[in-house]
Amino acid sequence: MKKIIAVSACLLGCDCKYNGGSNLDENVIQFVKGYKVVSVCPEVLGGMTTPRKPSEIQPDGSVMNKIGEDVSAYFDRGKLATLAILKQNNCTEIILKDGSPSCGYTQVYDGTFTYKLISGKGITTQYLTDNGITIVDFHKIGQR
Repeated sequence: MKKIIAVSACLLGCDCKYNGGSNLDENVIQFVKGYKVVSVCPEVLGGMTTPRKPSEIQPDGSVMNKIGEDVSAYFDRGKLATLAILKQNNCTEIILKDGSPSCGYTQVYDGTFTYKLISGKGITTQYLTDNGITIVDFHKIGQR
């Protein structure tokens, strides 16, 4: 039986990024060969459109988009849907896109929309780790 791993859909080439593009990464594609892959995008699963306004986590934990709308509910729905999909597939590991307000696992943007990264975890990442899911470090993918 093949090992199962979940991957942020944008890393697999899905055009689900906020700007309508992807974060296709050939290192990820090569790494997951031989695995059963479960592709997820928490923001799309939460009901957000593509493209969409960029969003950042605020100091109070809410998520706002660049025009000041509170989009926290989308991120909350996305984290729940992502964990449900992982559980349905008996998946305990995931490769995420660092820096994202959903999927950041070492850093996220600081909430000021000035492109400043700070240490922290995205909304989905925190929820997944709180529920026993292992984050596979994207930056060390070739070292595993």
